[in-house]
Amino acid sequence: MPDYRVTSGGNPDWSDPASPFTVITKSLRQNDFTADQIAELYDQHTQATGQEFTKDAVDRVHELTQGQPWLVNALAHEITFKMRVTDTITVESVDVAKERLIRARSTHLDSLAARLQDPRVMRVIEPIVAGMSPDTDMSFDHAVSYVHDLGLIRDTRTLDIANPIYREVLLRVLGDRTERFVRADPRSFVLPDGRFDLTRVLEEFVVFWREHGEVLIQQEGYHEAACQIILMAFMHRLVNGGGQLDREYAAGSKRLHMLIRWFYPGPNGERLVQRQAMELKVWRPGENDPTPEGLTQLDNYLDRLTLDTGVPVMFNRRSKAPPWAERGAFEQATTPSGRQVTVLRV
Repeated sequence: MPDYRVTSGGNPDWSDPASPFTVITKSLRQNDFTADQIAELYDQHTQATGQEFTKDAVDRVHELTQGQPWLVNALAHEITFKMRVTDTITVESVDVAKERLIRARSTHLDSLAARLQDPRVMRVIEPIVAGMSPDTDMSFDHAVSYVHDLGLIRDTRTLDIANPIYREVLLRVLGDRTERFVRADPRSFVLPDGRFDLTRVLEEFVVFWREHGEVLIQQEGYHEAACQIILMAFMHRLVNGGGQLDREYAAGSKRLHMLIRWFYPGPNGERLVQRQAMELKVWRPGENDPTPEGLTQLDNYLDRLTLDTGVPVMFNRRSKAPPWAERGAFEQATTPSGRQVTVLRV
């Protein structure tokens, strides 16, 4: 296993030879860590300080980073040096550190985000976010190799974003413009018992979509993925601070899963988690109504999450779509497994 104790150069604020979690600003490309290698690295910290990582925490780091060396070290550095956690390091600490890293847009993450307007990167990332099958030719193959060399995708065949942290960073960066248009107060969507009022948020999104949707789609460089980017940015603006958004997307999937995790206090002061699932689909010109497929995909997603219901959101990009001032209708539907859901059509 490579020894991360010895580094050279980089920002002195990140340089601490006594720590196995030293992160340098400029690093060489190396293979991703396995889960066992992450555990071995983190054990160096335990041996030096006595502070332990739970197995679940190590597994969570591997899940979030997929072993990307900079992220593995940055998460541990954030927890031990920036957050100054002194007790045993748990999954909760890892999740907080992940959010802090993304919000701070650290050097490594910021440099990746800056690449998103490169035409070669756009050509690969856009169909991944949009869930579309990309056009494949020799120039696309070169673009895929380039994006893979940047570390943004896991491999050159499946076209998956390299890890969940990159997946969040990319969409947050792409959604920055939309977030500036959101004027709603996030606190107004919290119910008296502390839970998140998703129904009211979606009603507010309809108002937002009618007012700003057409302009934002025209301004969005990632045109084919504009609907997904705009809704996720809107949701992130209102969820951030009291909860988290998890997103799942891949090229050729024709869908995007989104899970809201909202934290609120229970009757005895315990920390409870409210989970709300959404399925995003786009009805494009020349295609059939994607609602039946979307309901099936939502069923599969809810099965994995062990949730009873969710919200399918169907964007209409056809020329036959209703005028913008009339878009945004809610209707009841039943999934193939019998779940009752409310479909939002925009």
